[in-house]
Amino acid sequence: MSYIKERKGDGPLSKVRTSHHDLLVRFTTEIRRRGYAYRTEQSYEQWICRFILFCKNASPETLGASEVKAFLDYLVIRRNVSASTQNQALNALVFLYKQVLGSELGELEALVRSKRPRNLPVVLSRGEVNALLAQMEGKHKLIASLLYGTGMRLLEGLRLRVQDIDFEYQRIHVIQAKGKKDRYVPLPNILVEELHSQIREVEHLHTEDIAAGYGEVVLPGALARKYPNAGRELKWQFLFPSGRLAIDPYGGAIRRHHLHQSAIQKAIKRAARACHINKRVGCHTLRHSFATHLLEANYDIRTVQELLGHANVSTTMIYTHVLNRPGVGVFSPLDQPQ
Repeated sequence: MSYIKERKGDGPLSKVRTSHHDLLVRFTTEIRRRGYAYRTEQSYEQWICRFILFCKNASPETLGASEVKAFLDYLVIRRNVSASTQNQALNALVFLYKQVLGSELGELEALVRSKRPRNLPVVLSRGEVNALLAQMEGKHKLIASLLYGTGMRLLEGLRLRVQDIDFEYQRIHVIQAKGKKDRYVPLPNILVEELHSQIREVEHLHTEDIAAGYGEVVLPGALARKYPNAGRELKWQFLFPSGRLAIDPYGGAIRRHHLHQSAIQKAIKRAARACHINKRVGCHTLRHSFATHLLEANYDIRTVQELLGHANVSTTMIYTHVLNRPGVGVFSPLDQPQ
């Protein structure tokens, strides 16, 4: 039986989790057996509970495609969710019925679909990036600097291990990122000393954890079984560890996880307000800025695609639309000489 982390609260979803505990255990066992990310597991579990709540606590085994379609239509018509949110809910329910309950939902004919908007990414200028980072300090500034200097996603940066920083080759190994793919990104020279200092801090904290009877970090895949003592080695420790120990959601052991993403998200938003950047700024904005500034510096788009870890170059092409002068130089008629 899979270990399920208990959730606090006594709201409607908590009651659903209690009354359908056995089904959720089956779901958790199946999704972990297939190696899905923990965040995907969390979001799928929530959508399954919301679907059950929508159907007045009825068991999904007694429901079918018509109820699923009604729920997905409700999300669009009544809740006005985005296309990606509706797709996530659909994927969760397809997984439940196909992989857990062993039945097919079919094509869900006449499903009301959210329109997927084509939004251009928000990009900061180099001056705005510098002003943003100047408002930050300590570990938060180091992480934000890495996101801009390497183009990593937030969780890719937070999940870095000590051994992923290659000082000799001046690169960072991003392991099992989106799509279960590895890649290398450049290690900014300006951050080398700060990263050495961060590793010394991790070593000191790890020594304290070992002395207290802890110090074993969670390992990817089946490495913990193959190398039973690897989890207690410094090289496997998270580069940005959390300030407190926590219960591992996969097994219930007490471990030190990496820093939570909300800490960095809040720090970046505070910094953006402090330096009066009137744009929609978040952690991913630094990744967008990294890509755009490389293209502005005339780097090849295939190189940028590889650094970002995009499966298709068409995804990377969106940054050509936010350059100051996309394609040939185009100037406003107001700026043209009379």
